[in-house]
Amino acid sequence: MKRIIISLIAAASVFGLKAADPMLTAYSASQCEGSLTPYPTEINPAVYPDSLVPVFINHVGRHGARYPASAANCHALRKALERADSAGTITPAGRKLRQLNEQVITLGTDRWGALDSLGMAEQRAIATRMFYNFGEAFSGGTVNAISSYSPRAMMSMYSFTHQLDRMDNRINFVTTTGRMNSPLMRFFDLDEDFVNFRKNGPWVEKYDEYVSSYCPTTAIDKVLGRNFPYSSEREKLQLALVEYYVVAGCSAMSLPCNTTEYFTREEYNGLWSCFNLRQYLCRTATTVSSLPADIAAELLTNLITTTEDFIEGNSPASVQLRFGHAETLMPLLSLLHLPGCYYLTNYFDTVAQHWRDFDVVPMAANLQMILFKSKNSGKYYLRVDLNEQPVALIPNNSAKYIPWPQAREYMLRCLPL
Repeated sequence: MKRIIISLIAAASVFGLKAADPMLTAYSASQCEGSLTPYPTEINPAVYPDSLVPVFINHVGRHGARYPASAANCHALRKALERADSAGTITPAGRKLRQLNEQVITLGTDRWGALDSLGMAEQRAIATRMFYNFGEAFSGGTVNAISSYSPRAMMSMYSFTHQLDRMDNRINFVTTTGRMNSPLMRFFDLDEDFVNFRKNGPWVEKYDEYVSSYCPTTAIDKVLGRNFPYSSEREKLQLALVEYYVVAGCSAMSLPCNTTEYFTREEYNGLWSCFNLRQYLCRTATTVSSLPADIAAELLTNLITTTEDFIEGNSPASVQLRFGHAETLMPLLSLLHLPGCYYLTNYFDTVAQHWRDFDVVPMAANLQMILFKSKNSGKYYLRVDLNEQPVALIPNNSAKYIPWPQAREYMLRCLPL
């Protein structure tokens, strides 16, 4: 009993009085990279009944691993570390972080947000597995591929299709990229109601309350020093999250980083949970608003109609590829209520246990809808894979292969009125 009490007191020293809350998690360092973590490398080959033949694939993918999206966090951290140095409060860990941050800036300059070699390899690997797993869908067919205008999404598309062409140069490819694809790939920029919601919707207050309660500022003290002259408690919280983002993003750019020099496991989990909650509140359906998921309606409609067109013989394309962003996938997966991607609660300190961005949208995350045709009956069945793992499409129905009419009806019901 004495050991338990001592452990609780030690935890409280890191997280404050609310540290014993049930949201406290123990995810690994790689998991705590969240949506910045590279795509899983250990993917088992697809298995499906011999009585079914894959004939059509709908794929929605996030771009692969990349350099940091912008220089903003790195420059904010650089400025804070320089202030700590001038004030004489910077610690040895702070000097190490300063070197790491300068490495990130050097590597990222003129490449901010660009796909890196790891991101290209991720897309090639997914393409290779798709071809080997569902090769019949490519036989003598056409592959349509679109991407958002973002260079990292465009390069993801070309890395993917280039690999498919290496696998079989008889495939016909039709690729398009640009702002004409924004209604499907960047709808989060076009919906005026959502743009306003993202900037100052009611989710902001919920997020700020959580950060004030649970963000462990001990991590930023560890590098700037306990006597660093913060302008406010808000600045301290913001810098703690800036430090998290810079460190957590290193793996995606293949930059070695020993996170234990900056975060304890508890601190890393606490910082991740703030980053995770922000995405959950702003990019999925919640008790605050369904709008973040509803904006994916046109993309879901497109997935339904392209499948219907193929079945009815109105489209030569047997594979439809789409390359966008985490912000493209999170609303779509939530709209479909896929397992692990949809969670409603009024207790936001439980989100970290039930909605985890590292499971939902790691780099190169993807949703694959594979249409199979029965060799015996000629009927069509749909299987849905999230990050190349089969998941149940319909809640309270564990079946992985759903007759197309039933799958279509369910997805139509998911669309907002």
